Amino acid sequence: MQPDFYAEYSQIEDTHWWFRGRREIFTRLLAPLGVKPLRMLDIGFGTGAMLRFLEPYGSVIGMDMSVEAIRFARTRVACPMFLGSITHVPIASAAFDLVTAFDIVEHVEDDRAAFVELARVCRPGGHVLVTVPAFQFLWGNQDVVSHHRRRYTRAELGARMRSAGLAPRRLSYFNAILFPVVAAVRVARRLRGEPPSDEVKSDFTMTKPGPVNDALARVFGAEGRWLARWRLPVGVSLVCLAERPA
Repeated sequence: MQPDFYAEYSQIEDTHWWFRGRREIFTRLLAPLGVKPLRMLDIGFGTGAMLRFLEPYGSVIGMDMSVEAIRFARTRVACPMFLGSITHVPIASAAFDLVTAFDIVEHVEDDRAAFVELARVCRPGGHVLVTVPAFQFLWGNQDVVSHHRRRYTRAELGARMRSAGLAPRRLSYFNAILFPVVAAVRVARRLRGEPPSDEVKSDFTMTKPGPVNDALARVFGAEGRWLARWRLPVGVSLVCLAERPA
């Protein structure tokens, strides 16, 4: 994430439909883990919204490689935070019940090393929850602005998880209901000869708080009921809840 986007993200994470709907989906996916307090590590927490989301599940620690991210997050949540890289997590092995990385591994050159580290710091019988952007043909301005290196297919994400020693329990595309609209916009931009550029604003600036934003949040969040049972065939993003075998 570019440094000048931290202020923007800190303002919209609580209200934008994408963030709100995504949190509803995660609530559904985490429900089977039970109500016992979990030891959690959230890697790449950005401005801290997901740290705050995870707090009711137990004790959460945040790790990010940006001092500015920590500065923002400390204005929103009081949990411990430290500097570190997802490919070299300075934490003992098998330390956490749940390890999360929300839209992080697509930023990393060596994503295989990242998945190995996610598995290493998760205890046997614990879980890893990961999200990534889906389908390379959806590459657009948001990917450039966010400094992504790649987008994934379901098969690719599953393969990365398994090669790190993790067993996917829920692996699916999500944001499927809005997929046709997003795909049409991004493909149309490419056909018009508009190359992705980091000089444009983030896609998150396209929707402001209001009735449309609220409706989109409800539509997106409703996918959580489906993902708790079934696998969606397409989507703008991918989510995987995997277990480290005991």
